[in-house]
Order: sequence, then structure tokens, then C-alpha cells
Amino acid sequence: MLGVLLTQSSTPIIGPVAKVLGWVFNGIFKFLSGTFGIENIGLCIIIFTFLIYTFLIPMTMKQQKFSKLNVLMNPEIQEIAKKYKGKKDNDSMMKMQAEQKEIYEKYGTSPTGGCLQLLIQMPIMFALYQVIYNVPAYVTSIREAYAPLVNGIMETKGYEKVMTAIGETLKMTAKTDYGTENGIIDVLYKFKATNWTELADKFPGLTDVISDTSSKMAHMNQFIGGISIAESPMTNLLSIAILIPILSGLTQWVQVKLMPTAATNDESQMANTMKSMNVMMPLMSVFFTFTMPIGLGLYWVAGGVFRCIQQIIINKYMDRMDVEELLKKNLEKANKKREKKGLPPQKLSSTAGANARNIPEAKSPETPKKTNLSSQASKSSTTDSTELYKSTSDSKKGSIASKAGMVKKYNEDSKK
Repeated sequence: MLGVLLTQSSTPIIGPVAKVLGWVFNGIFKFLSGTFGIENIGLCIIIFTFLIYTFLIPMTMKQQKFSKLNVLMNPEIQEIAKKYKGKKDNDSMMKMQAEQKEIYEKYGTSPTGGCLQLLIQMPIMFALYQVIYNVPAYVTSIREAYAPLVNGIMETKGYEKVMTAIGETLKMTAKTDYGTENGIIDVLYKFKATNWTELADKFPGLTDVISDTSSKMAHMNQFIGGISIAESPMTNLLSIAILIPILSGLTQWVQVKLMPTAATNDESQMANTMKSMNVMMPLMSVFFTFTMPIGLGLYWVAGGVFRCIQQIIINKYMDRMDVEELLKKNLEKANKKREKKGLPPQKLSSTAGANARNIPEAKSPETPKKTNLSSQASKSSTTDSTELYKSTSDSKKGSIASKAGMVKKYNEDSKK
């Protein structure tokens, strides 16, 4: 029986996660094979990708809620950034951070609110890639299909030198021990049609076994239009395979467009970097899936399609979500933390901008305004929410832009 420890990922965290995902992939392959008689790696990749992304939906929802809150509070964050623009002294920076912290506390979140979900998802995504990149290491049925050929190769004198030469032509990305069963399987799984012919020439005594193994793998690797997922679109320009990089870039671009963003004129280095990334990511997707095996491209496209559908559904859900109720719940959690610290609770009706302006501004001579700030904030906090909502008639009612407009107008009224 062939061992798989060397072909499986041994990277800390990613390795154990990949092993669990490998069990899932193996289960999908066995189910399709045993129930429907289907032995198709490409179909398994699509089902596997959809299944894993479905599992990640709860974490994605948390990220999206943070994104929506970020859109709503962004005008206030921008106002504070504008207020301290050009002030680099330590005192001003401390005050700016204190004011921004007030806003985050009001909305019941933090600057790193969406990072935890990303940190959890990253090992899963890397492990998912590892499983798809090296399927035989995790799927017993596929690994066993290579067993007769591997045994025959290892019984042939000088096999290691031959397999090393073939492996070098394939430009294996990782260091491979061509003298082991696992190393040989790693090489064989990367084979294209021409490589099988070369192998038959090097091992003439194994012609029948090579033919049988290559036929089995051709059947398992075959996908729509007769393309092989072991090939790359770069070598199949005139086939349907060229659609893989196109769809990959398209789904990546659509996903970027579907993501909620805050309306801002921010021209900071970070904002410009994000704009560049939104352009570069789809182009990188096209390049990678054009040069990589189609199997990895299928994973990329399947993930992109799933995320686009998911984002459309989440956007509709978020549009119907009661933002005030969400703010209330988040604020309750934040107030519990404040209570433990001995701090007074914040009220939803007060704005972080009003609270933050109680902190003296550097080099500001307008002290009389500060003495009346408390009464001014109290007066504006009783403003009827319906009037604020009507004042944003230029935006669609209930939309994120409308609610952001409400916050902005409230801040403007508080300054009068």
C-alpha cells in the first residue's frame, strides 16, 4: 500500500487543515464513483470548492457586516482625518486616534473588525489549493490507480535517474525525491500526453501498464469539450480551455464591483493602492490560470462564480437589514466592555463626531464654541430621524448611501 505522508503538505497549520479537506475531497470522489459511476476529478473540484465556500459563509457574513458599518461610519472617519490633516505632532496624532476610537466604539466595532475572519479563512484557502494541486496525495482511488505502474517503475534498474530527468522537464515546483513511491506519483500526476509517450520509450517493458494507467487518468482528467485538466490553457489556445483564464478574470472583476465601498474622495496612499489592486487582481487571475493546469483554473473559476453569487445574495440581505438594530446590538456589546472598564455607556442617538469634538483641538482659539458643545449635541440628538431620512432624498431610501448621508447631515447640523 502506498504511503502519502511525503506528498501531503507538512506546513504547520496548513498541513492538518489540508488533511481534513482531503478527507472531504476523497469522500466526494467515492460518493460520485460509487453512486453514479462518475470518476471525474474536474467535477469533484467544482463540488469540493462550492462545498468549502458554503462552509465559510458565516465568516463571510461577519466580514460583510463590518464592511457595511465601515461604509456608514466612513464619512465621520474622513472628517476627523481632514480635521488633523497636516498635523504630525504626537499630541495631534493622539487626539485623532482618540476621536476615531470614539467612532468605532459608537458603531460597536474596531479597525480590525474584519481581520479575524480573514485570518481564519487564509489557512483554509491555502489548504484548499494544496489539496487540488496534489489530488493523489489525498484521494485514495486516484492514488491506487498509479500503484501498478509505480511498482513496475521501481523494479526497473536505473529508474531514479530516468524519473529525475523527466521531472526536471516538468519543472516541479517543490523538491521531489524521485526514488520514492510518493515522489514518482507526484511526477506522474503532472504528466501531459507527450510525457506518457516519453515514459513508454524509457520503460519499454512497461508499455501495457503505462497505456492502462494513462487511459485511466485521461478518463478521470477529461472535462467539458474533451480537454484534460492536467493540461494548461497556454498549450491549448484553440480549445475551450482558453475560456478558463477569461472566466477567472471576469469573475474576479465582477466580485470587486459587487463589494460594498464607501463613497470618499480619499487620495491617500492606501486608497490608491486599493484601486491598483482592484485592477491588478483580475489580471493576475488571468495570468495564473493561463499558465497553470486547467484543474487549478477550475478551482479558481468555481470559487469566483460562487463568491459572485454569494455577494449578490449578501448585498440583497444587507440592503434589507435593519442597520439601526445592528448598531444597537453592536453598541450593547461595546457598552458591556466599557462597563467592565468603569466607563459610562454611549448612546446610539449621539454621534461619535459630537463626542470626539469634546477633546480639545490643537491650536484652536474657538473656546466659546466648546462651552456650548454639550448643549448643542444634546439638542441635535433629539432631531427627528424621519427628517434626517428625508434630507437624503437624492439617494435611494434605505440604501447605504442614504444612511451615510443621514450621518453626514447630523454632523453638519452639530457644527452650526
